[in-house]
Amino acid sequence: MDSNLRNRILWLFGLILIYKLGVHIPTPGVDGQALSEFFNQKTSGTVFGLMNMFSGGALEQLSLFGLGIAPYISASIIMQLATIMFPTIERLQKEGESGRRQISQYTRYLTVGIAIVQAFVLASGLEGQHSPVSGRALVTDGGLGFRLMTSLMLTAGAVFVMWLGEQITERGVGNGSSIIIFTGIASSLFKSVSALRLSLDSQQLSVGSLVILAIVMVAVIAAIVFIEQGTRQVPIQYAKRVVGRKVYGGQDSHLPLKLNSAGVIPPIFANTLILFPATILSFVGTEWAARATQTFRPDGFLFNILYVAGIVFFCFFYTAVSTNPNDLADNLRKFGGYVPGVRPGKHTADFFNTIITRLTFSGAIYLSLICVFPTILISLFNVSIQFGGTSLLILVGVALDTMSQLQAHLVSQNYEGFLKQARLRGRRA
Repeated sequence: MDSNLRNRILWLFGLILIYKLGVHIPTPGVDGQALSEFFNQKTSGTVFGLMNMFSGGALEQLSLFGLGIAPYISASIIMQLATIMFPTIERLQKEGESGRRQISQYTRYLTVGIAIVQAFVLASGLEGQHSPVSGRALVTDGGLGFRLMTSLMLTAGAVFVMWLGEQITERGVGNGSSIIIFTGIASSLFKSVSALRLSLDSQQLSVGSLVILAIVMVAVIAAIVFIEQGTRQVPIQYAKRVVGRKVYGGQDSHLPLKLNSAGVIPPIFANTLILFPATILSFVGTEWAARATQTFRPDGFLFNILYVAGIVFFCFFYTAVSTNPNDLADNLRKFGGYVPGVRPGKHTADFFNTIITRLTFSGAIYLSLICVFPTILISLFNVSIQFGGTSLLILVGVALDTMSQLQAHLVSQNYEGFLKQARLRGRRA
């Protein structure tokens, strides 16, 4: 292994260690045990439960990194949508490296604003709440001072987590934000293993059912790996160009279009949007609010119907925002390429639009099945699984992306070593 790749891996594990240490630094003024009991009983099936899982239990402890990478992810998605909606930001993106640096700076400012709002709302919402188990108040010393101090600490933690993600991307291996989410979700796997062990000890789950459950989960992971790497190879040909005495172009190529080009964005958006009413109602405390909250439980029929509809909608919405068939056709024409049997221009754009629509529909069905599948397992085997299809998609997707970047580093090192050997042989000759 080359020293550069070794240093990157060491940086990756070192920065992850710093993140895990920050997860266990609590903010002052809260009762840790009462807060943990409250999250275990009250926030299941809410946005706070989803954020707590993505942060690896940091929100459950109201630690320094309680908000995690969520404000930065939200700001990045908003800026990506703004690139399509506002021509000024679109021009910045097309300016090259300087424009992308400016957009990154705007994303950081927006992250701070989102973190301040989320932290203040969270601190205000926890005041007056009590543990459903022990009855103790979550906040031991409330008031404006508590809200301001908690907001300041959570915002500073969110900014530091954003910086850690950028350092992982620059100095480590893989995308920093994805690695941090991967670390948080992987931490929750231990709770799932412990729950399965308790179910096995109490004979709620037999050994045979556990083996079948393990085989099914391995098969689901294999299916996710297979589909996430699946692409539609559109044949492309380039016209020959004669420049002086040399002939350029004329080769055949392929344009890969992913089956699931939207990634995990549609499940996250759909889940958050549906869980938002349950989150608001969980703080009301009345009988009708409790009944309404039960309606939006993740294992309910209505929730899963709305969840699938939201995934399909956001798949088409995000694909339409991120992939423009007209841009694909224009770029292909500029470089002298064309699809065999399809006329350049509008016909090529319509051809790409048809393919992307079919791929998006297939990807939406695939995402819906994966995200609803854990609910089916819970009902069949009567077990408690701490992570859902969205978490499984993130884990597998980030692992695949990190492995591909590791392979790219290894190929680059081998290529550089080959060039060095070729230079030495050339000098000797």
